[in-house]
Amino acid sequence: MSVLKFSLLILSVTLSIFTANKARATDWILIDNFEAANSLDKWTKADTKNDTSPKIHSPQISERRKEDFASKSNFYLIKKPAAEGIVGNRKALTYAVLPQTVKVGETYTFYTRINVESFPNNHAFGISNMTPEGIELNDYNAFEATLRVTDKTESNGHKNTGALMVKTQSGYANIQNNSTGKDAKPLVPGVWYEIWYVVNNSKSRDGGQSYDVYVKGGDEFPQQQKVYSDATFRMQRELPLTHFLMNCNTGPKKQPYGNGGLKYDDLYMSKGHNLGTPF
Repeated sequence: MSVLKFSLLILSVTLSIFTANKARATDWILIDNFEAANSLDKWTKADTKNDTSPKIHSPQISERRKEDFASKSNFYLIKKPAAEGIVGNRKALTYAVLPQTVKVGETYTFYTRINVESFPNNHAFGISNMTPEGIELNDYNAFEATLRVTDKTESNGHKNTGALMVKTQSGYANIQNNSTGKDAKPLVPGVWYEIWYVVNNSKSRDGGQSYDVYVKGGDEFPQQQKVYSDATFRMQRELPLTHFLMNCNTGPKKQPYGNGGLKYDDLYMSKGHNLGTPF
């Protein structure tokens, strides 16, 4: 092969890779990146089991905040069930309609960046197929594909570690580090993690009502890694997916979990199986 032909081949391959990466980026549909000053206008906040005493109206903290870097600033959402020292807010919901409904039979990839403000905490986020009224009535049972961050102790005495968790038929499970063959380590506060969850909204009989999860971030996952296969929808209602939902709680007043916040940024969705990045 001549030098000219070889150079043209290399150029062609490079352009193909560039084009493919560009296509993957443009396939993403923005849910919210919180850069717009009015970002939170699209989000509904509801405290549906407010047992604070003395009573505090709307105790949850869901705010748009800014972090500054040397060359730029970034805005994100911080979510906490209540201010420090306030207990008894058991269901702090924040939700918004998806820009694209995921029909039954379709697969979409969702991309989310999260950052643990602090432990102890108890947070869940994911996708719902319920109306706003249904979300507020059902809270945790409004979820289908669900990701969880908590270090709370369960009623059976099991102590969660703070690792990212998925929903399974028998409860929740920690994501896995396939390079070690063990459960992933706890999320590190102050570190941004990228999460891809490939959500299959086909009917159960067709292998759907399930999702796979990929993570990149921190010392444990310097490169994107698949961390769980075939996690299950929480309720498996086999309905179109319509909302992004976040939930957190302080725990009961007698045994509170803590009010550590979870930061959210760069929420996107893309039809099909898309493990690229939106930017």
